[in-house]
Amino acid sequence: MKETIHLLHINDLHSHFEHWERIVRYMDEQQELYESAGDVVYRLDIGDHVDRFHPFTEGTMGKGNIELLNAAGMDGVTIGNNEGITLPHEGLNHLYDEARFPVTVANLYDENGKRPKWALPYFIRTTPLGRRIAFFGVTAPFTELYHLLGWKLTDPYEEIASVLKELEGKADLIVLLSHLGLPADELVAANFPEIHVILGGHTHHILHHGKVYGHTLICGAGKYGMYVGHVEITLDDKGIKAVSRLENMTDEGYTKQEKEVADRLVEKGKTSLGEVLLELEKPMSTDWFVPSEMPDVLCEALRDWCKTDCAFINAGLLLDGLKEGPVTRYDLHKICPHPINPCVLTLSGSELTGILRQTENPKWPHFQVKGLGFRGSVMGMFVYAGLEKINGEWLINGEQIHQKAEYTMAVPDMFTFGYLFPEVRDVEQKRYLMPEFLRDLLAWKLAQSDW
Repeated sequence: MKETIHLLHINDLHSHFEHWERIVRYMDEQQELYESAGDVVYRLDIGDHVDRFHPFTEGTMGKGNIELLNAAGMDGVTIGNNEGITLPHEGLNHLYDEARFPVTVANLYDENGKRPKWALPYFIRTTPLGRRIAFFGVTAPFTELYHLLGWKLTDPYEEIASVLKELEGKADLIVLLSHLGLPADELVAANFPEIHVILGGHTHHILHHGKVYGHTLICGAGKYGMYVGHVEITLDDKGIKAVSRLENMTDEGYTKQEKEVADRLVEKGKTSLGEVLLELEKPMSTDWFVPSEMPDVLCEALRDWCKTDCAFINAGLLLDGLKEGPVTRYDLHKICPHPINPCVLTLSGSELTGILRQTENPKWPHFQVKGLGFRGSVMGMFVYAGLEKINGEWLINGEQIHQKAEYTMAVPDMFTFGYLFPEVRDVEQKRYLMPEFLRDLLAWKLAQSDW
């Protein structure tokens, strides 16, 4: 007998709640419509719903996001790297304590090689006509960073093969919740034709009608709640047919209801971050394009916390200065919202000189930065601690840089990933310090003395 199943999916919300009210309303309307016709509906999140740039998420350490997913009636989720590596070990381990939906992440284990009790390799749902639908999830293998937080992340492809073997004869339809990114999803589809549908994320790809790869339909709904994905699957005696589309959540602008919900979440975040951390006797300024006090303090904090010879940051990491008087957790979060950790490089004088030379490129101050944990807008000027340039020569702590000597340098981890600084990315010896973010170092530094 013919049966129709609808998968409503979102991915990479990153705590952008501007359209959350509409997303939930749309899902409610679709579920009511299709269930009234006898169809089956499942709601799924493909990870990175959490992002600590938002005060509501920061103030609840992500548990507020789980409350929202509960209220949205989710039927299953997987985790992204924002759930996985921007929360302390216990933060992730207890993130889903109150979840009313299963969490599937087949390639996550604790350090002893055991699965956390909340992380299922897969789960199966049975439709009214008795068809079995298997859902399973995998997440992007930031193996070293997970290890620093006390987790063991295994090869996702090996785990996919293992789960599929276990599912042999147990499922009529197999759906992968993949926070691996589109290139990886294509590789999965090429190698595992048993998977009927891949609901994707991580690379923020927008596939308006999906992408058929062999026998597999690959889907992706962008980022920030811009779209809700809708996969319609028909099962009958002839086989399985799946089609995909995206529903735009932004074409109406911001409705009054959406704004009220989004504003309420910000206010909840402000309240939860209201703890006073310190008092400032005078205001501290931030400027992205000329020397200013706050970037200097943050750079010194980075060097001192990491106990390195030197450090550098970009002034654009600080979105504003601080007023005199009490400074709360919210105040620091507002000016430094990025989920960015410190990283220590061990490098030669030659490598150090090459990096410093790159920081002098005049393109940087107005360069627009997207991704890599950065939640600001432009790079801003570079700021240094333990480094200065005199008469055209870079000095480290007042001394000449020896090209074959070994030095340690602290940097924001965003420079060790991706496209920005190949010279930093390619340094072999890197040590990430987690779970502290740059704003934690700033709070530590400001609390040390009277300002």
